[in-house]
Amino acid sequence: MPKLKTHKATAKRFKRTGTGKLVRTHIGKSHLRRRTSKRVKRSFDKTEEVVSKRAVRRVSRLAPFLK
Repeated sequence: MPKLKTHKATAKRFKRTGTGKLVRTHIGKSHLRRRTSKRVKRSFDKTEEVVSKRAVRRVSRLAPFLK
């Protein structure tokens, strides 16, 4: 059998929690943030759970060894 390879871009964008949920960071975090309020900027620091079953299945296939 050939080896399974992890899609590195996917592995950098997603993490698994201790309970097995898939979480991601918010968009709009990197640049052009001068106009946004401080409250919105603080909300970028939190992670958001991926709720779409289709997206969870796709990420699981791209990164099968995700921690």
